[in-house]
Amino acid sequence: MSTSPRAGGATPVPPGRAGGRLLALVVLCAGQLMVILDGTIVNVALPTISDALDFTPANLAWVMNAYLIGFGGLLPLAGRIGDLIGRKRVFVTGLVAFVAASALCAAAVDQAMLIAARFIQGAGGALASAVVLGMLVTLYERPGDRARAIGAFTFVGSGGASIGTIAGGVLTQTVGWHWIFLVNLPIGLAAAALAIRVLPAERGLGLRAGADAAGAVLVTAGLMLGVYTIVRSTEQPWPYTLGTAAGAVVLLAGFVLRQARARTPLLPLRVFAVRSVAGGNAVQLLMIAGMFGFQFLVALYLREVLGYDPLHTGLALLPASLTIAVVSLGVSGRLVARFGPVRMLAAGLATVVLGFAILAQLPSQHGYPVLLPALIVLGAGFATAMPALTGLAMSGGDPADSGVVSGLFNTVQQIAGALGLAVLSTVAAAHTRQLVAAGTGAAAAQTAGYRVAFVVAGGLVLAALALGVTLLRRTGAPARPAAPVTVDRAEPAGTGRS
Repeated sequence: MSTSPRAGGATPVPPGRAGGRLLALVVLCAGQLMVILDGTIVNVALPTISDALDFTPANLAWVMNAYLIGFGGLLPLAGRIGDLIGRKRVFVTGLVAFVAASALCAAAVDQAMLIAARFIQGAGGALASAVVLGMLVTLYERPGDRARAIGAFTFVGSGGASIGTIAGGVLTQTVGWHWIFLVNLPIGLAAAALAIRVLPAERGLGLRAGADAAGAVLVTAGLMLGVYTIVRSTEQPWPYTLGTAAGAVVLLAGFVLRQARARTPLLPLRVFAVRSVAGGNAVQLLMIAGMFGFQFLVALYLREVLGYDPLHTGLALLPASLTIAVVSLGVSGRLVARFGPVRMLAAGLATVVLGFAILAQLPSQHGYPVLLPALIVLGAGFATAMPALTGLAMSGGDPADSGVVSGLFNTVQQIAGALGLAVLSTVAAAHTRQLVAAGTGAAAAQTAGYRVAFVVAGGLVLAALALGVTLLRRTGAPARPAAPVTVDRAEPAGTGRS
């Protein structure tokens, strides 16, 4: 294999080091697990945190919003920094920042301290998450191996969400809310220590190859304002929401213009000329908008309609995660290698649509017998579609742009999740209010509102299916191998230096 000049004169990792790649995959998944775990584990503990620190309902939302704004706003910048100074350095730095912020969260004595620490957590999570996919696709060159690695990554994402729901209930009810943050410390520190030892060292392109400060300011400010607009859209008057949305659009439009003219752009617009990158992210926007909102609404249905406590809510959602584990770890990689990513993406999305059709039949009493098969179908569909989609979106473009493509993919995921949650929760709440005003009972009205939202979510995924088949049908062949992982000639992989 030839030396990659874009990587600073480095040599590739020997392809036979399967054990080393497996350990690297475990480290990357552990870091991602910590970031995913934090989202749902905090959500369960919010009422207890509110009582302990005297939050008002409006201020309490900032415990989640501060994290989302820091995370979503910094992802593209984090991905590009990974390309410039080395993805390993950025990953380890993100883990350390996340752990330090988690300790600050646990030590918080007032609202301002907790909200500030949550923003730092989001920034650390962005640094760690933005480069993970870029490292995965360079660690695993063969399409079949890459599909299985991405399947494991997909399971960690969905499994971490369910584990967080259960762990949040257990920790909050037994030892206190501080421990939902302290649990990150052993995971993060262990992952950082192992990452220094086992992840291949990279020199990166150098800051001179793409240090676009003006672009960084524009995209970070635009994304932060955009995420702020989305997460606050249900609480602010429409003129205010439209004003902040317009501000975000202006900043992001300025960023695009800057990237078109900059000598060393932060986000090279050439990546959007690759059909798999542009199409994959467009499909993901619609798919994640439907799936993320579904998780939130099902949890509300279990707690507010069926009366489940936080622990039993987490257990009730567990079949979806178990299904995702079985399919993503044991089946999806082989299916993608045999039938191609586009066919499996289409099959997975069609299965998700079926799951939403089942959810649209939920009753207001004794609903779990209907919910259970829907969770299994949705889990199977997601576990089939997401690895195929991830492989497609990461398979094209210059290997030197893998970090920025990874950051873009994660950014779209975060924006889609926030947007889907805002839209679906608004639809459900509006329909529920109409029925209550007409004299319908509270449980029946809430269930009907959720059913309408599930129909909308199914429509979003159906649109993703149509878009995917249209845009990605020519990319159905197995993805070409990624450029080999490169390491500094003077520093063999796994020596422990970063």
